[in-house]
Amino acid sequence: MNVSPPRIAVVIEDDADIRNLLEAILGQAGFTCHTAASGAEGIEAIRIHQPILTTLDISLPGIDGFEVARQIRSFSTTYIIILSARDEEIDTLMGLDAGGDDYLTKPFRPRELRARIEAMLRRYHQNAAAPSPVHVGALPAPDSPLEITVGPDDVSRAGEHDPEFGWLSHNGLRINADMWLCDLDGAPVELTRSEFDLLLAIMQGARRVIAKDALALELRGEYASAGGYVSDSDRRAVEVHMANLRRKLNDPVGAPRYIETVRGVGYRLAEAQRLSWLE
Repeated sequence: MNVSPPRIAVVIEDDADIRNLLEAILGQAGFTCHTAASGAEGIEAIRIHQPILTTLDISLPGIDGFEVARQIRSFSTTYIIILSARDEEIDTLMGLDAGGDDYLTKPFRPRELRARIEAMLRRYHQNAAAPSPVHVGALPAPDSPLEITVGPDDVSRAGEHDPEFGWLSHNGLRINADMWLCDLDGAPVELTRSEFDLLLAIMQGARRVIAKDALALELRGEYASAGGYVSDSDRRAVEVHMANLRRKLNDPVGAPRYIETVRGVGYRLAEAQRLSWLE
C-alpha cells in the first residue's frame, strides 16, 4: 500500500498580506505551511522542512527569486510555483529556466492556484504509484493532443523495459517512476518534477510522437483530458523544460541520443543505438 507523503509547503513572499493569503490557501488544501519573508530565509526553510511544494515571489529583498530558484534546485526537487507581478514572456521564461515548475502572475485567483496545486499533487501521487499508460499523439495537425494509449509493450520495442523493478532504459539512460530516480550511464541525474514527468512521458511513448499540447496537459495533471485548452505560454513552458532537460542529459538537438524533436508536432524517443560488435 502506497503511503502519501506529508503535505509540507514553504511560502517565500515578502508581502505580509499575500504571505498570509497563501498560507490560508495551502492550509485549506491540507498543507502544513512554513513562511519566509526573504530569499535567504526561504532557502533555509526548504533545507529544514523539505517541502513537496514551494511558492516563490520574484521581487524579494536581497536575493531575487530567480537566484533563489537556482539555489533551491542545487539541493531540492520541491515543486516550485513562481508567483510574480511580472507578466512579460521573458520573465516567465527566466523563471522556468531558473528551475521553476510553474509560473502564475499576480494578482492571481485563489481558485486557480488551488487547481494548480491539486494538479501537482495528482502528478506527485502518480509518480509514487506504478507508472500508468500515457496519452500521446500520433501525427495529426501540429500541436494537437493525442488519444493513443501506450503501454509497456510499446516501450520495450524502442528500448529496454524491466517491469520487475519499474525501470525504463534507453541508450544508457534509465528512469524509475516508483523510486523517482534517473541515471545516465550509471551516474544519477537530478531533475525537477516537470523535467522528470516529461522524460517519463517520452520514455513511455517510445518512438511514437507526443504532441506539445499533450505534454502541456500532462504537466497540468490532465492526463485523460479531451480537448483541454492549451495556450501558447503552456507550449513555451514545455519547450523551456525540454531545453533544460536536454542540457542536463547533454543531448544536442542536432544529434539526439535520447529525445528527438519532430518539427511542428512534438517529441519522441530517439532511435536505439546498436553496438558494432552486435551487427
